[in-house]
Amino acid sequence: MPSPTCHPHEAQPDTTACGSAAGHLVATHRCRVLTHHAVNARYRYLRLQADAPVALTTRPGQFYQLKCPVTENDAPFLLRPMSVYGTGPEPDTMEFLYNVTGVGTRALATLTEGASLDIVGPLGNTFTLDTQWQRVMVVARGVGLATMAPLVQRAAAAGLRLTVVMSARSEADLMRDEFLRSPEARALADVHCVFDSDGSSAVAALEPRIRALLAAAPHDAVYTCGSHRLLMLLQRVLAAHPEITGEVAMEQRMACGMGVCLSCVRLFDCDGDKQFLRVCREGPVFAIRDVVGEVDFG
Repeated sequence: MPSPTCHPHEAQPDTTACGSAAGHLVATHRCRVLTHHAVNARYRYLRLQADAPVALTTRPGQFYQLKCPVTENDAPFLLRPMSVYGTGPEPDTMEFLYNVTGVGTRALATLTEGASLDIVGPLGNTFTLDTQWQRVMVVARGVGLATMAPLVQRAAAAGLRLTVVMSARSEADLMRDEFLRSPEARALADVHCVFDSDGSSAVAALEPRIRALLAAAPHDAVYTCGSHRLLMLLQRVLAAHPEITGEVAMEQRMACGMGVCLSCVRLFDCDGDKQFLRVCREGPVFAIRDVVGEVDFG
């Protein structure tokens, strides 16, 4: 398989090759904060109105770089990558769901309604989803559900059945309603919730459960996001199901978000050809089977 070809600021058409991207143009947008509030003790919801119809050009799995404000206590230097949680219904609105974990998100959390925020995007590629499929599985953990929520809505709009496995530290952290969102998704979803607090999210407990779910009903695709242990678990499980498409939205620290700085490279095995690919540019969505879990640089 040849190495992916990418061009600055303009990605390639949708494909399922190792590291592909959805065709779009990247731009900087000045946004106004419409809504900003805590969802629970860990996560915050941010809704923006942009200066362009971003909802029409943003696809599930893509992300934006956010310019976090400078505050009295924090002065973020780099833009922060953040997956899109939702778009619309207005053509110029979009939503983010995030966890306050460091300097950037701490500063972001100070934004009030009516404030301005600059964002850059849309960046990255999108998930593969065939609307003629019958059922897909989504395995989401923590804030990784923000990345996969648009995919769930797209699948539900197409009438696909959903097997949803949601993982969280505790029941208080679980955002079931925030993940499914629409009546269509709730009606089509078979939901399974697992937690760190009771041990049900441990790999030893979760792996046989996922195997049983895949054996109980035919699935056309399996998707996940973020968690390395879930990714490796699904890689093992899907080895027994070559007919099932498997995709992961990778989470990686990055600086530029456009493939220039090379700070987000990961190793992938594309049909025996080992390649270092940029998560921001050739991803963030990759085939689960292509990810190399551990890298030994000798």
